[in-house]
Amino acid sequence: MSRVHPAGPRHADVLPEDHPAGPADDLNALDPHIWPRSAGRTDGAMTVGGVDVRDLAQQYGTPLYVYDEEDVRSRAREYAAAFHDGDVHYAGKAFLCVALAKWLNEEGLGLDVCSGGELAVALAAGFPTERITLHGSNKASWELEKALEVGVGRIVLDSFEEIARLGYLAQAHGVRPKVMVRVTTGVEAHTHEFIATAHDDQKFGFSRSSGAALEAVRRVLELKQLELVGLHSHIGSQIFEVDGFEVAAHRLAELLVAIRDEHRIELPELDLGGGYGIAYVPGEEPHDPKAIADGLRAIVARECRAYGLSMPRLTVEPGRAIVGPGGVTLYEVGTVKDVEGLRTYVSVDGGMSDNLRTALYGAEYTSVLASRTSEGAPMLSRLVGKHCESGDIVVRDLWLPEDLAAGDLVAVAATGAYCRSMASNYNHVPKPAVVAVRDGRSRVIVRRESAEDLLRLDAEVGA
Repeated sequence: MSRVHPAGPRHADVLPEDHPAGPADDLNALDPHIWPRSAGRTDGAMTVGGVDVRDLAQQYGTPLYVYDEEDVRSRAREYAAAFHDGDVHYAGKAFLCVALAKWLNEEGLGLDVCSGGELAVALAAGFPTERITLHGSNKASWELEKALEVGVGRIVLDSFEEIARLGYLAQAHGVRPKVMVRVTTGVEAHTHEFIATAHDDQKFGFSRSSGAALEAVRRVLELKQLELVGLHSHIGSQIFEVDGFEVAAHRLAELLVAIRDEHRIELPELDLGGGYGIAYVPGEEPHDPKAIADGLRAIVARECRAYGLSMPRLTVEPGRAIVGPGGVTLYEVGTVKDVEGLRTYVSVDGGMSDNLRTALYGAEYTSVLASRTSEGAPMLSRLVGKHCESGDIVVRDLWLPEDLAAGDLVAVAATGAYCRSMASNYNHVPKPAVVAVRDGRSRVIVRRESAEDLLRLDAEVGA
């Protein structure tokens, strides 16, 4: 029997059951909770860091990642101040380049890397290796060897194989690295399945409930070439509520007590990871760094008092919370296609190759007409890319002015995290440039790829 059915006008749930929220009172407004701190409008056009987006598009082309340097630096400073009695390690997976690593170093932060490539960027930036932590769920031997060679400050262990592997390599290199054991605490973070990382049924870390975490501690302590300094926990990403951290802290404290009772040691460090949410759309209200620091400090202190433990030194790993809000992506509109009775499809010159998050796990974004203001009536729109996929969506539901036309520039807010770092060359589209803006000036910090770049690795070129 045939399973084929006609698509019809509602194929793929074009209109969600809950329907998008109504338009804002002013389509030209830039919500300060969502856009970079320096974002504004001058003569109708959006400016970031004192630079007109039309000038950026003309000079550097589109699509274009734009970072407000002072926004990023100021958020780094705020986290450093909030956790003054602990450590703040920026999660490099959110976005990393040499320039950004230098900013973070100058603002006094540490750095988390989860691959040899990210470590190479940090080394190229001259980042102090003692303030680098190496993460990763399946680190290659060469990555571990490089970490030992340069002397990274911490290595987070994620599997029994890795414990043995690192012990062997450390002995061969005659060094004794400081290590942490990553624990999955069984906490169900209020976030998307793909970015929740502390429930037992996933790839990261050692389960507390099964006893694997305690066994990992035993194996590390048996290897005198490794120095166990603490436990690591990360419950997920884009989290607004603190209840998950509270449950995780309670379970980690129980584990610290079990370690103390069995081995007569108290581990001096506790890394609670990151995952602090940012505002992508109106109504999302993230906590400020001081509130996060005060909350986590109080939670851990209470648990330690209850179990008779000394207060460990806390480390946190914000990534998105530092670079996300300061990043904007500029696109040029190519086509505007009205689907009568449903919505208007606005196609731009980028898409899922420069922002995979919407297609990957339904991320939501805010976008505005950036090259001018408009008094046009609100038009229910879907901002889509140029790739050969129906799921190539940048912003699923938004309201744009009805006079939007080809050649206009649109800006998408809060794209500083997990956009450039997850970018691809799907359909052989070159990756956009990354530009930093500050005090009315702009500069390229990652250049745009070219067709020559795409062909450089093709072994048959010139053959």
